[in-house]
Amino acid sequence: MRKGIHPDYGPVVFRDRAANYAFLTRSTMTSEKTIEWEDGNTYPVVDVEISNVSHPFYTGTARVLDTAGRVERFERRYGKQG
Repeated sequence: MRKGIHPDYGPVVFRDRAANYAFLTRSTMTSEKTIEWEDGNTYPVVDVEISNVSHPFYTGTARVLDTAGRVERFERRYGKQG
């Protein structure tokens, strides 16, 4: 890698405010806000809207869409083309 063209890559805490869940990982993201982590160190914190803890796909609360029914309803309403 060339020096001076890449952003700093370091520890960052990502916090899912909806689920009250946070995890420490490495990233190039930065933030002015900081948080004191379990190990006693202070890290930048990035608030996210959704994570694997609150996403319906991972929590098992995802709804299955009836796409076949929607297509049939569309064809009945507007007529089948071709």
